[in-house]
Amino acid sequence: MQRRDVLKLGLAASSGVLIASRAWSQSFPSRPIKLVVPFSAGGVNDIVGRQWAERMKGPLGAVYVENLGGAGGTLGVLEAQRSEPDGHTVLLGSTSTMVLNTMTTSRPPYDPNKDFEPIVILCVSATSIVVHPSVPAKDIKELLAYAKANAGKLSYGSAGTGTMSHLSGELFKQLTGTTDIVHVPYKGAGPGISDLVSGHIPIMSPNVTGQLLQLHNSGKVRILSVNVPARLTAAPDIATAIEQGVPNMVGQLFLGIYAPAGTPKPIINQVAEATRTALADPEYQKTLIASGFEPIRDPGPEQARRMMAEEHTRWAPVVKAIDLKVQ
Repeated sequence: MQRRDVLKLGLAASSGVLIASRAWSQSFPSRPIKLVVPFSAGGVNDIVGRQWAERMKGPLGAVYVENLGGAGGTLGVLEAQRSEPDGHTVLLGSTSTMVLNTMTTSRPPYDPNKDFEPIVILCVSATSIVVHPSVPAKDIKELLAYAKANAGKLSYGSAGTGTMSHLSGELFKQLTGTTDIVHVPYKGAGPGISDLVSGHIPIMSPNVTGQLLQLHNSGKVRILSVNVPARLTAAPDIATAIEQGVPNMVGQLFLGIYAPAGTPKPIINQVAEATRTALADPEYQKTLIASGFEPIRDPGPEQARRMMAEEHTRWAPVVKAIDLKVQ
């Protein structure tokens, strides 16, 4: 075959790909979009997922949420992974499902980097260090003094083994030298917070939500720090752990939208652009902030990839240090 013929075939193939991509984009969406939330209703993931689905009804048409919890989010992730890569099934992914699960599982059943296309990171949920009012500490310095005076007697609650809440608690212990504080895992943040309010546990490291802020403002619990680089918009009076002398104390849960690998790029871009436009709306930002989240101001696929890589680098040594395997 002559070189000229080879070039013609190459151009024809490229044209075919472009035409196919345009066809995908022009026909999308052709039916309601399913958002798989890999956790049960009512939690942080569900709140963010439903808010996004509601905002997408204008630019993308009908979007409905399917909660599919189990195995730390793995069941829902696998459901999305097996879906047709046509944009009509997307996943609400998070630090837990797209970073931590592959570290804490002996044989991970999926690879976030190979099996999914990141579309956009919606927001970040900060973890915190919270105490019962009976604990005589108004800040992190006083908590560390109290922990030293009560060595071996304290415990902290988390939303469950292997969760961001748990790992943030362990990172705090490592950075502050309070390794004798005993971890008490709960089946979700709700039961743990209930025990914190009632005084059954003295300390907890939950994600900040609108409910937790209400409990703090009413004096039922005391949030000593938020574990993110900058103070939360919803709680500017609460200092970060970094401000209080605990360098590198960052424990945050990102939440974003992912598509199965192979989803055409024009569809990825269309969903990303619709989400970017929605996140620019001050009302949407207020809704997220009131729920305890920090909106991502300039979201997109590349930023999602960077955030996944950064979180993997942050948590790999913590998981290794505590030899964590939950599945």
